[in-house]
Amino acid sequence: MATQPKSVLITGASTGIGAACAWHLDRLGFVVFAGVRRMEDGARLAAQASSLLQPIMLDVTDAATIQQAHRLVAEKVGEVGLAGLVNNAGIAVAGPLEAVPIPDLRRQFEVNVIGQVAVTQAFLPLLRKGRGRIVNMGSIAGRAAMPLMGPYSASKFALEALTDALRLEVQQWGIKVSIVEPGAIATPIWEKSGSKAEEMEATTSGELKQLYAAAAAGVRARVAEAAARAIPAEAVARVVEHALTAAYPKTRYLVGRDAKLRALMVKLLPDRLSDRLMTKILNLPQ
Repeated sequence: MATQPKSVLITGASTGIGAACAWHLDRLGFVVFAGVRRMEDGARLAAQASSLLQPIMLDVTDAATIQQAHRLVAEKVGEVGLAGLVNNAGIAVAGPLEAVPIPDLRRQFEVNVIGQVAVTQAFLPLLRKGRGRIVNMGSIAGRAAMPLMGPYSASKFALEALTDALRLEVQQWGIKVSIVEPGAIATPIWEKSGSKAEEMEATTSGELKQLYAAAAAGVRARVAEAAARAIPAEAVARVVEHALTAAYPKTRYLVGRDAKLRALMVKLLPDRLSDRLMTKILNLPQ
């Protein structure tokens, strides 16, 4: 009898890392349920994939679309269950904490934290059936916070904690949980977060804007340098493949030299020394 292809659900598959993972796993023969918020994005994904890739409407902040996606996937996979869930959906809110609008901060956590839990809760019964894997898309920002990236870093720190707790909670059913911690990856999130930061800066009071102008200039310059050195999203897709298929997946995957260097700094340097180093690198005022 022919072996039924394994099925995996990916959230935030419209662009960037999510799209790269969808195409990569499709090429490997997975049945890929690619979560998108606009069907035109789904059509673009499907046009570059095999017939096994199926775009589905899925907004991680919308309970109705999560349940609708669950019903569709459950109907397709049946008693075989789900082999993998890649919690990739995410946004980046940037700006000094003193100036970040509270609705933007809530949105940051709704998408990057609460949305991940909501999707995981919905699909865990299918993962139990398939003894599947869960891969959470974190960031090196979840180990080392950057000034003016506090909301994003906080959401990724939270995802680290949720991953650690979940890994122990679901091990009893043979479900393995990993978190991927990329550094600078060439995706549209750079442009999106930059545009959002400019929009927020435009609405910030003149006094606050002046108070943080020097810090913003330093961080913006280093972010531009990092974006120029960013590695392709395919590098993350290969790591996700390992997390989903290896007999002994890692609990954490650092992706990119910058991520590995930053993780080493966090491990070896005392906070005050790290602060001084980052102040110099980012040309922050003192």
